Parts: sequence; C-alpha cells; structure tokens
Amino acid sequence: MSNALVFQSDFGLSDGAVSAMYGVAHSVNSEIPIFDLTHDIPPFDIWAASYRLLQTVSYWPKYTVFVSVVDPGVGSDRKSVVVRTVTDQYIVTPDNGSLSHINHKIGLKDVRVIDENINRLPKSGASHTFHGRDIYAYTGARLAANVISFEQVGPELPLDSIESLPFMEAYYEGGIVTGMIDILDVRFGNLWTNISRQLFLKLGVDYGDKIEVMIQHDSRDVYKSMMVYGRSFADIAVSKPLVYVNSLDNIAVAINQGSFAKIHNIGTGSNWKILVRKA
Repeated sequence: MSNALVFQSDFGLSDGAVSAMYGVAHSVNSEIPIFDLTHDIPPFDIWAASYRLLQTVSYWPKYTVFVSVVDPGVGSDRKSVVVRTVTDQYIVTPDNGSLSHINHKIGLKDVRVIDENINRLPKSGASHTFHGRDIYAYTGARLAANVISFEQVGPELPLDSIESLPFMEAYYEGGIVTGMIDILDVRFGNLWTNISRQLFLKLGVDYGDKIEVMIQHDSRDVYKSMMVYGRSFADIAVSKPLVYVNSLDNIAVAINQGSFAKIHNIGTGSNWKILVRKA
C-alpha cells in the first residue's frame, strides 16, 4: 500500500509542470494518493516554502512523503536531499534552506543525498532545469510507493550540513516580546509571527486589552500603533487592527476585512522584526 504524496512548488497551475509531476508519480504506481500543499509559493521564495512545510507537515500521518520544489539554484551544485523528520514524515527537496523551519521547530532525524544514478526518471534526457519532475517527483513517488526504502535514496549526510536560512527565535525581555514576521496569511494580508501564545501571555494580557505593536525592517521603524487583543475579527469594527492568536497558536496582526500587509507595505523574514507590549 502506498503512502500519501504531497506536492509543493512555485510553479503555479497555468501550465503543465504540476501535471507532469503527477504523471511521473503515477507512472511509478498508479495507486499513489496525491495531494497538493500549494503551488502558489511566490517565485523563488525559499523562505515561504520553508514556512509552508512547517504549517502543514506535522498534521499528516507518519511516512507521508512531501515533495517541495522551490529551486532558484536548479542545475547548480546545490544538493538534492530527502530528510526524515523526528515525527517520521519524509521531505524531498533541494538543499537550499527550504528545510529551515522544520529543522528549527520540529526536528530532523536523518538526511540522505539523492543518488541520481538510481533515482532519476529514465529517459529524462540531459535537461537540468526540471528536477521537480525528473528527480524529486520520481524519487518521492518511489519512496511513497515503497519501491525504495529511505536508505536506498542515497548516501547519508550529517544533519549539520543542511543549509539553513537566517532565523530568529522570539523572546521576552523587559516587558516586551520580540519576534519576526514569519509569513503572511496570503489571501487576507494578515501578519503571522513566530511569537507563541505562551510567550505572548508573559505580558499579562487578556482579551480586550490594548497592545502596542511596533514593526521594524532592518532596524528601521516602519509601524507603531495601539490595537486590541481580540479572540477573532468579530471583536473589532471593520477596518480596525487587532492582535489575535492564529491557527498555529502564534500571535498574528490583522485589519478586519483589510490587508494589513498591503496597507502598511510589510514583508516577511528574519529582517522583519515585530515588538509587542501591553499598553
């Protein structure tokens, strides 16, 4: 019996790239259950790819295989790897930083470099620009269908050899909680931070309290204002901002029925810092 195979990419759905990966997987075993995480990662955005894996992986059963292809370095000397998480899911991906969030927040158990002499789509020619189809989908499908074991992916690598993007842990100091804007709730423009609810509650806050929110980009102040800490958007008027707990149990910032990110031109990553304190 095959395990689930979950695809993520920055390919979009406007051409045949994603369908080609499905086809490769089903050519390995037509009974593989295939799902999509997303194909709307912004082009070349390794940070977003890393976060979306964190958002999703731990909710899937053991032995689920994820194929994540956001690969601006395709055809270069960057490694192609398969990792096993501490919760026994597999991720097939270029080793370019897309494992950063999983490595920091969930943990990796093992990593193997893909042996392309064995785990490459037969008759895929000399193309070096579609590894998502020729290497990652093919290897992921073989692993999901139990055609190969994890050990047959290729040689083992040291865990500390995995590429990592700059990362900042949230912290509490002097009545202020500081974190980073990890990602956007893309469709709605909400800011999702890496500040956990437990860390935020060290401020001694309760629903309805006023919170001062400060946002910095590369140490430059770009936003500062007071807003309410609410349970949900219904706690405030339309067009008003609030602080709330998102679906990952982290602190987020939003405008009710508006895009906070667009209105205030806010981005994501370790150089986007957010500071919150009780007013």
